[in-house]
Amino acid sequence: MELDITWMGFIMLILASYRLTHLIVFDKITEFIRKPFLTTKKITATETKAVPKSKVGYLLTCYWCTGIWSAILLGLTYLWIPYIAKYFILILAIAGGQAILESFVGVNIKRTALYAEETEELQ
Repeated sequence: MELDITWMGFIMLILASYRLTHLIVFDKITEFIRKPFLTTKKITATETKAVPKSKVGYLLTCYWCTGIWSAILLGLTYLWIPYIAKYFILILAIAGGQAILESFVGVNIKRTALYAEETEELQ
């Protein structure tokens, strides 16, 4: 069996898998999917944390686990029905690339603001 995939297609699948994984594990918009499988655990008197109450809950909160399943889903969809999958992969790849760029830019903006505050305090 020979895989018919270009380098650009492979990179797009990586970015799409990254974004889909992040969407499932972290984003607020998919909280309704995770919520039935999570329970609240008291950490301190004022702090609580959502923890998995089942293996499905663990799967939905584990970045590495969800990453495997999203890669399988996107990869097989791309191989079996590429004429439909390519649109979803394109959108997720663009969003994934944007998220990575935003992470770098956001961190650097915060770091620059921190340095500016420290400089003002020293003067």
